[in-house]
Amino acid sequence: MSLLLVSKKRDFTSLKNALLEKDPNLDVEIWPRVENKERVNFAVCWNHPENVLGNYPNLRAVSSLGAGVNHLLNDESLNKDVSICRLITDSLKDQMADYVLNAVTSYRLNIPTYVDRKRVGKWEQLRSIPKKKVTVGIMGLGEMGIPTAQTLVKNGYQVTGWSRSKKEIEGVTTYAGEDGLSDFLSATNALVCLLPLTTETEEILDLELFKQLKKPAYLINVGRGQQLVEEDVIYALETEDLSGAWLDVFQDEPLPNNHIFWNRSKIMITPHIAAVTPASQAADILVENYKRALSGMELIYEVDREKGY
Repeated sequence: MSLLLVSKKRDFTSLKNALLEKDPNLDVEIWPRVENKERVNFAVCWNHPENVLGNYPNLRAVSSLGAGVNHLLNDESLNKDVSICRLITDSLKDQMADYVLNAVTSYRLNIPTYVDRKRVGKWEQLRSIPKKKVTVGIMGLGEMGIPTAQTLVKNGYQVTGWSRSKKEIEGVTTYAGEDGLSDFLSATNALVCLLPLTTETEEILDLELFKQLKKPAYLINVGRGQQLVEEDVIYALETEDLSGAWLDVFQDEPLPNNHIFWNRSKIMITPHIAAVTPASQAADILVENYKRALSGMELIYEVDREKGY
């Protein structure tokens, strides 16, 4: 029995070492060097080659190396009886909350504008937006969204939240379902997307949605790149349906160096670094899920294939 690490580009050396430190008896292999495909029972994937998972007939479970699992759900070679799980740690939650808090505060204090002014040597004092005039709306109140909302509340922000089903979170005004989306958007002027990628959420961040936000409106996307209609962001900035955007995820990664986003001063770009799981914490959950998969037990953060998360 073996645990296989699969990625087209990622260096798995530190993760393999962390897994073996957690359990020295593990047989850990790194794709594409696999001695015996029939011995692979558990796989850990990130940006894995298309259809590669169908090569392992005894695969019982596969884990994403992050919170997103759309790359696994869309893999047609993966048998339907293979369990899928996400990788979420306390560190991942803390990092995401810190990242979003920083993005919201930077927007309120005009930091992106000052960065742009520095490039041209322009000294200009701008009026900051008072906290009481900023309502942060979190789309997606799951494992990442709830602690992010709570962190914003603790730091004095007004916070709203929207999810598929109704949630009760202290200090947060929550909305649910399609019926609650319009009210949520009209109450929000700093929109944070933390939704999972499903057929319902693909391209949900479009011009029609931006127009419903309270103005001035700001977009922070830390969900999935495929949820954003990129040309609509450009148009919304031109029509002032958005005053700016802070983006960490993109349809194509790495973001091509000729992409229009690079030349837009009102768009802040970070290279998908909002939350990165340390190898040691990842190993704790991966080893536990590996053992659970071999025993036929329910996995930690197991995914409902029908829901997509």
